[in-house]
Amino acid sequence: MTGHDIHAAAVARYFEAWNARTPEERAKAVAAAWTEEGTYTDPLAEVAGHEGIAAVIGAAHEQFPGFAFRQLGAVDGHHRLARFGWELVSEADGSAPVAGFDVVELDEDGRISAVHGFLDRVPAGA
Repeated sequence: MTGHDIHAAAVARYFEAWNARTPEERAKAVAAAWTEEGTYTDPLAEVAGHEGIAAVIGAAHEQFPGFAFRQLGAVDGHHRLARFGWELVSEADGSAPVAGFDVVELDEDGRISAVHGFLDRVPAGA
């Protein structure tokens, strides 16, 4: 794999985890995407480990049922870092009330060791 392929593959697994609908799918996808001690930090959450990450993802789906996370633009990566934009899109009407930008750190195997998330757009009152 070239460097860019490693970054793109890691981000693809990241979105698979964020879009997993059931607890079982989510647990499997989180384990595939993150290292055991992996972390996820954004303005609303700071968690470590697969269970904590899966819980944050599950809470997002509870708050926004019928929505999916979509990548915005290309993945930009170098060394063991990658950055990309995303939005949370309604499958019913295509609205995207939430959007952000994440920077991920990868281990030598291409799994995510840390996510640093930023929120660019959030719903009023959220």
